[in-house]
Amino acid sequence: MTVDVRDANAADGRACAEIYAPYVLDTAVSFELTAPAAAEMARRIEEAQHRHAWLVAQDERGVLLGYAYAHPYAARPAYRWTCEPSVYLTTEARGRGVGRLLYGVLLDRLTARGFRQAVAGITLPNPASVRLHESMGFEHVGVFRSVGWKHGRWHDVARMQRALLVAADPPEETV
Repeated sequence: MTVDVRDANAADGRACAEIYAPYVLDTAVSFELTAPAAAEMARRIEEAQHRHAWLVAQDERGVLLGYAYAHPYAARPAYRWTCEPSVYLTTEARGRGVGRLLYGVLLDRLTARGFRQAVAGITLPNPASVRLHESMGFEHVGVFRSVGWKHGRWHDVARMQRALLVAADPPEETV
């Protein structure tokens, strides 16, 4: 299987919404309770492209296999050099290296844009996501206990962190 990674655009909203919906509706991987429609995903894609990135992986037929993006880690200005990345894949793409490929391109893009740290949140248990993050150089930094209520129970969230850009301080205002 040949996989290409490219920048997402608003036209990818529908496919990204279809990939994401099972995570929202059937799992606690996402703490959203309602799956966003295609138009909302298109809006999110456009927003992410302004400062961070949103990438899609597609096969040789042009079928989307997954996507990866980043958004602000937190709203306060002091956090502006830290981002929170995520990756979502179709069932068929899992375990085939697509997540690692997407994340690699995403992390390179974020580094080029001046981000210093990436902090990921992973609803537990999720051994596949933990393995992916470990393989991409993320380190465990903690677990928030019982912070998300979904599907009738509390869920823990692990935090994993990876340094992106190591550069002199103060950071340049490119982010």
